[in-house]
Amino acid sequence: MTDNMKMRAQLKGDFVEVKVLMSHPMETGRKKDDFGQLIPAHFVQLVTATLNGKPVLEAQWGTGISKNPYLTFRLKGAKIGDMVAVTWQDNVGAIATQDIVVTQA
Repeated sequence: MTDNMKMRAQLKGDFVEVKVLMSHPMETGRKKDDFGQLIPAHFVQLVTATLNGKPVLEAQWGTGISKNPYLTFRLKGAKIGDMVAVTWQDNVGAIATQDIVVTQA
């Protein structure tokens, strides 16, 4: 499901800046459709990131995050050629993962 995320990981001085745009509806379960029926909850619950296979970030999200969430974080100790992987899992069991190689800004 690599089409669910767009990522960039660039070395900027002594840190790597990682930017991730996730395509996800992020429905709260409280919104109604045009027929007055509740739209079922569908949101990202867990976001994790690794650097060369070692965990560097874990975020637990809920219904307060907007549609198509955007996440930015910085890593120290990473270098050009290192591999950053980001994975999200939602409340209905869908999982998306994407890897990217660190590049120069």
